[in-house]
Amino acid sequence: MPRHALFAALVAAASLSIGIAAAEAAAEPADAVVTAEREFAADGAARGWIAAFKKYAAPDGIVLRPDPINARESLASQPDEPADTSLKWWPVWAGIAQSGDLGFTTGPFTVGDDKGFGHYFTVWAKQPDGTWRWIFDGGPRNAEKSPQGPNTTPILLPTATASSGSAQKAWAEVGSLEAMLAAAAATDAKAAYAAYFAPDARVMGSPAHPATDRETVAIEIATRGPTMDMKALGGRASSAGDLVFTYGSAQWSHDGAPRTGHYVRIWQKRASGWQLVFDEVLPKPPRKAT
Repeated sequence: MPRHALFAALVAAASLSIGIAAAEAAAEPADAVVTAEREFAADGAARGWIAAFKKYAAPDGIVLRPDPINARESLASQPDEPADTSLKWWPVWAGIAQSGDLGFTTGPFTVGDDKGFGHYFTVWAKQPDGTWRWIFDGGPRNAEKSPQGPNTTPILLPTATASSGSAQKAWAEVGSLEAMLAAAAATDAKAAYAAYFAPDARVMGSPAHPATDRETVAIEIATRGPTMDMKALGGRASSAGDLVFTYGSAQWSHDGAPRTGHYVRIWQKRASGWQLVFDEVLPKPPRKAT
């Protein structure tokens, strides 16, 4: 066999071996965030959701109350006892970065004896001590209970097939895309989102169940109004530069009424470039009449 042909064969074999090893390695990290979410939920069922949220919140974790605030500060004044175990939740979709340091989970939640239900979205970050702690948690209430119960086997987002090589570079690239998306959404929100959504993107925020296909995604986006004014506030990129979490403020009009709130997104680097794999817009509660 000619030397160049032998070399090409060896490179192909090595690439195949690396690809198989990467695929095998990716299965465990993705399961890791699912495991963390289940442990979080189990702790809430045993000790109450307040105690569990305090334990699993990262030092820099945030919640929307209704604006972004440090989660631990937000929870500090809430007592653990008597334990409130009325909140139940479970993961049905999850993903993780190539570097295994940033991931997310989402799924249904219920309050009390089905007195309320919706879908949560949690962003997880691996801490220096190797534990998983959430850096964002929030999601909308739904008009109907999810048909996906606690025994649902979670779907895992395929690990990214490309990366920017570092968190810094990924953050800069996604920052530019966020700016372009915001500029486009100011005149046509539907077209702006369509330019970046991955075919398997999941979108939520309204009382409807999460949108998981093109038809339901279009319906969900329509609830946000024809135009949107968005401003980036923060987020985090994985060290591999393949997964980025972002959040920001949003203003729009729906059914003639002005609305304000926040968006939360997950971007993933793919062979074709950066794509949105998750997006939610959480409206602020209407102001109470005085």
